Amino acid sequence: MVEEKKNKVEVADVNTGITDATDATVKDVASDEQNVKSDADTETHNTDISLEHSLPKIVKNADIVDDLQDDNNENQNLLQVLFANDNRLITVENGPVSVDSETRHMLALFSDGTYIVDENHKYDGKVLNFVATMKRRRIPIATPKYYSASEIAAIYAYAERGMGQINISAEETSDYQMQIDFLSVISRAAVHKVSDIHVVVADSTIILFRINGMMERELEYSKEWGEAFVRAAFASADISDANYAKNEFQGAQKLGATPLRGTNGKLRLPHNILAIRLQFNPIAFGSQYLVMRLLYADDNPNGESDLRSLGLGTREIELFYRLRANATGLKIIAGPTGSGKSTTLQRNMIKLLQEHKGEINVITVEDPPEYPIPGARQMPVTNASTEEEKDEEFTKALSAALRSDPDVLMVGEIRTLSAASLVFRGALSGHSVWTTLHANSAPAIITRLRDIGVRHYMLEDPEIMKGLISQRLFRKICPYCRIPMKEKRASSGYKRLKTALGDYGIENTFVRGNGCKFCGGKGIIGRMSVPEIILPNAYFLKLMIDGKTKEAIDYWVSELNGRPLRDAAIERMLKGYIDMDEVERWCGLLDQRPVY
Repeated sequence: MVEEKKNKVEVADVNTGITDATDATVKDVASDEQNVKSDADTETHNTDISLEHSLPKIVKNADIVDDLQDDNNENQNLLQVLFANDNRLITVENGPVSVDSETRHMLALFSDGTYIVDENHKYDGKVLNFVATMKRRRIPIATPKYYSASEIAAIYAYAERGMGQINISAEETSDYQMQIDFLSVISRAAVHKVSDIHVVVADSTIILFRINGMMERELEYSKEWGEAFVRAAFASADISDANYAKNEFQGAQKLGATPLRGTNGKLRLPHNILAIRLQFNPIAFGSQYLVMRLLYADDNPNGESDLRSLGLGTREIELFYRLRANATGLKIIAGPTGSGKSTTLQRNMIKLLQEHKGEINVITVEDPPEYPIPGARQMPVTNASTEEEKDEEFTKALSAALRSDPDVLMVGEIRTLSAASLVFRGALSGHSVWTTLHANSAPAIITRLRDIGVRHYMLEDPEIMKGLISQRLFRKICPYCRIPMKEKRASSGYKRLKTALGDYGIENTFVRGNGCKFCGGKGIIGRMSVPEIILPNAYFLKLMIDGKTKEAIDYWVSELNGRPLRDAAIERMLKGYIDMDEVERWCGLLDQRPVY
């Protein structure tokens, strides 16, 4: 939405808007700095998208996504502090304070006056001139803090990651209004790294964000607006049916690399979004139900391969190393939708390529490729609209990958018997194969493959079945506002914890706090991956094939030094990373035996 005032274009902030007196001063300076002189009727510009004038905001939260206690994440700790409480970087490109590209590499100024300078450019003329200009303009600027060039680059990357862009004239705004609203919702979600957006159109329109695995109500608007929004979402997609059918189930996909369809290249998704999967559903007692899965570009542009940053401990990292060291066989990562399987698999593949110095041929078959893997050949499954066509195309792509001289094959997901057969054929023919599967636990991978129809003799062979992995994403509690469990004596959880782990558990367990400035008032600072990993032998596999799950689990724990998901989660709970409620949400009540 374009706001005109005396032929000057004002930069809107998609994250928060500018409301206080200081920010108002900043906006005036921005307008003065930009000095836009062209006629408003023909003016074009790049700006962030804002819904402030069209959508009433229900929820406004900051999302802190990294563990403040991890010594390996110092850059992330810096970002969390700098951007806490909706603090904004005002020297960002097209931001309120206009600076050239060279100057942005040397410094960063925030709306609260925090001033960051490259330690190697303390006395650079541009830096000194910038300080003088800010003081002359009466823009708050504090004593400089000195950081490295890479840290300043990380600050700008973090600030820019959720910005959608438009390039339209004032008179064109009404023509693209719904596409702008669509992009605004996506931009707001991208800032908080929302995994899914739910749009429910009934008597009114409700938009919900799934943040850290939990649904949060974000926006509410009229039914008419919602119906127009859903149509705009369908029209913006790159891959979809020819026509939108309100009463039919339809799927679509919007790619981040291309502008919104029908906008003549004037509207684009935020740069940190690789793609959006859209599912359109008719619902009872309502009109429409749209679910959008946001697939993000990796936050590490250099191809981060660190599994520890995902939450894995030394034990799990060692087991992953042993699995990568196996040049043959099948390794499967399991979990429900949204459990982080694809991210873990991507990081592991990058690590594999780095360990081999890029001297191996890694081919992936994905529907679609979710995250880039530098050095791998990623083959997308496209041109399929129905499940039958998709299965056929997926099988065709897998066959092609096996004929393309791979050393390592990565398959996005095993969904059908035909895909499973080709995956096992790859493992049988001397390749290392990595893939994902929907299963409840690591042992249940065997049960799931048997249910799909994989032959027993292949499932019983430890030379094929090299690794069984299952994981969940647990919400991390804020270390600054968490509450010791010993202060919650009246709670039922206190009694269960004491029964399960005694006084040691009480002394070392914390519960989610009420929120503070470091967690945006949520008490949560993101999520961490908690896995269980089995390196099976023939006896374990035989017990599972025979349906003796309990005996197989006991054998795994006692003879193979196994650690079930619940034990891994309890370890992190006792270190203060997650709370008891989160452990019991995924693993069952602590005073009861886990059920597989």
